[in-house]
Amino acid sequence: MIRGKLLWFFVACGIGLVLILAAVIGERNDEGEQVSAGRWAQSVCGAVGVWRGTMEAIVEGIRTPPAVGGTTSEPQSETPQARTVLVRGGLERAVEATETMVEAVDRSGTPDTPEGEEAERMLTRWADDSLDELRDAQDSLDEEADTIEEAVEQFTEAAGAIASTLSSGIETLGEIGELDPELADALRRSSTCQALRGGTEGQ
Repeated sequence: MIRGKLLWFFVACGIGLVLILAAVIGERNDEGEQVSAGRWAQSVCGAVGVWRGTMEAIVEGIRTPPAVGGTTSEPQSETPQARTVLVRGGLERAVEATETMVEAVDRSGTPDTPEGEEAERMLTRWADDSLDELRDAQDSLDEEADTIEEAVEQFTEAAGAIASTLSSGIETLGEIGELDPELADALRRSSTCQALRGGTEGQ
């Protein structure tokens, strides 16, 4: 019963978060097409920015789960089994959100700049690698934790995988800016990129 409540919690949260990320993609599909540097920057930073917020919300949901126990007993979210369910559910939502983000990056097209094709490859490679890393973390949860210490270790590893993909994404955008001055200017001017940088600096 408790496990079912936790799963439904993550299903509800996950659907909402993925729908928000999917809204960034919209109907526009520039995959295989050349687009202006400004349009590309606005698109990819929007996708990465919403994805980043989604991932942070997932980590927070694991860190501070809803209390589903009674007032006279230990909150069931603090049992090893329940924590495993939380971590597993969080990683599942993270993988789904990242799959959507990968699609958004693919649909952003190729920036029409001297190094546009390489920039597209770099971002696509990061998105694909992030998805692989999160899937590997998900596979590591084949065995449920028997103690709260093991459950905490699972959370730490899951959070580490998410943090790794977040930091490498920001680094990749920075490397793209160094690679192509025209894209660097577009990334600097884009409102979605400014919001993404602001969120990073606020951490």
